Amino acid sequence: MKSQNDKPVLEPTTLWDFPKQSYGNTQKGDWKFNGVTPAGVIWNMLQRYTKVGDLIVDPMCGSGTTIDVCKEEGRKVIGYDIAPTRPSIIQNDARKIPLDDNSVDMIFVDSPYGDNVTYSSHLDCIGKISAEKEDFYQELEKVAKEIHRILKEGKVVGWVIGDHWRSKSGFIPVGIRIYQMLEKYFEPVDVICLIRRHQRSNTNVWEQRAIQYNFYLRGFKYLFIMRKV
Repeated sequence: MKSQNDKPVLEPTTLWDFPKQSYGNTQKGDWKFNGVTPAGVIWNMLQRYTKVGDLIVDPMCGSGTTIDVCKEEGRKVIGYDIAPTRPSIIQNDARKIPLDDNSVDMIFVDSPYGDNVTYSSHLDCIGKISAEKEDFYQELEKVAKEIHRILKEGKVVGWVIGDHWRSKSGFIPVGIRIYQMLEKYFEPVDVICLIRRHQRSNTNVWEQRAIQYNFYLRGFKYLFIMRKV
């Protein structure tokens, strides 16, 4: 839907779906990458909270989806990752970002949810720490502090996170813990439920495991949108 000046009109929503990675003119990121970020989520945030020419930073860039979306939408972008998957991603630890204070217009983070999948082989990767350990949250809080430092006042960060369940440890509300941590540094703007289509848990095997171990199949992630004030 478009307005008279041909700019997209965004309908109010409390639920964002996961569109294909290949929306628009080019492929965005790599769908084979563990924890790949949905391109449409980034696109939606760019339209709502940025303008052409703004600087966007992704400190945990993964396969580079944020870079691809920003370039197609006319935004400046810097993508960092502790284990870069391609030349356009700068090698850097998200706990110490080499940018000036108050210099970034929007930040997008799709962080590890624990050690549930292999994100990289780098020894210092936060994704090697279990969400069952306090260290996991302490290290992500270091990332939040750096994001707060480089983000301009009044600008937003979008943080994607999922919860954790294991047969031995049970349910761990990772998303709620990250939200509480972010509230120390930012003002909440919105909490979005991201539906995960075609996820691996939508199979007979996982349905049987859910019955056997008495847990719910997780079909969503959180997107926390927070503003620096």
